[in-house]
Amino acid sequence: MLRYAKGILRGLGRDLKSNHIKINSCIQGGTVMRLPLQITVRNVSLSEVAKDDIREKAAKLDTFCDRIMSCRVVVEAPHRHHHQGLLYNVRIDMTVPGGELVVKREPHEDVYVAIRDAFDAARRQLQDYVRRQRGDVKIHEGAPHARVNKLFSEEGFGFLETPDGREIYFHRNSVLNAGFDRLEIGTLVRFAEEEGEQGSQASTVIPVKA
Repeated sequence: MLRYAKGILRGLGRDLKSNHIKINSCIQGGTVMRLPLQITVRNVSLSEVAKDDIREKAAKLDTFCDRIMSCRVVVEAPHRHHHQGLLYNVRIDMTVPGGELVVKREPHEDVYVAIRDAFDAARRQLQDYVRRQRGDVKIHEGAPHARVNKLFSEEGFGFLETPDGREIYFHRNSVLNAGFDRLEIGTLVRFAEEEGEQGSQASTVIPVKA
């Protein structure tokens, strides 16, 4: 299996100069990567060392969740800042049973820092996803209540409004029992709050039965 996978990588050698690479298996340190990986590069050059860094970190995601169906990593430089120079934006999309996990960090001028931060966030999302699937996340009866006040069904997220008027972001994967599609504006929920990259967010959302 190892020799076969290495043969695949050698066969892809002529494509490594392109900015769009699809890899179905990857060898890093003798480990076969199980998840299909797609690396897309836009508006910027990315070295083979950086691509190898992405492949290695993506291979390690399997150790946190063995149910990843696909993983897409996009590295781009959407804007050039004269004072800051080139900024790298790294986005990771992972398909898992029941939904998709999306990681999008703030741009960084160091591509390796941008890659590291994105995969650190991906790891945390996978760990949260696994805990939810196992039912390890429990919300006590005294957990705060809120109502759904904004829903973006196609994008897969929404906002809760707390009794004190605060607005809390939540992602579809935070809703237990794949209940996002059953939510409506005004639905009463209990939630667990955490500090996210952009502020407060709900790590777990449970609709309250009427």
